Amino acid sequence: MSKTVQARIPDELKADADALFAEMGLTTSEAIRLFLKQSVNLGALPFTPATKRPNAETIAAMREAEHPETLPAYESFADLRAEMDV
Repeated sequence: MSKTVQARIPDELKADADALFAEMGLTTSEAIRLFLKQSVNLGALPFTPATKRPNAETIAAMREAEHPETLPAYESFADLRAEMDV
């Protein structure tokens, strides 16, 4: 016996997924079945969830923070606020 699984997803995501899976010779239903089976086999998600890659400004700030000796130092929070003009 089989069950039906329903999920609401944006139209664009569905179209993109359908196209991707078609290129792989799969239907979206087959891809979902593979995902579920692999999750059960592993006892976990079959991939490491990740967020979108940070933008260039954030990456630059992260790299800068890796070298704290290059960052400005402040004697007090008030000094920091004064520097930021807040």
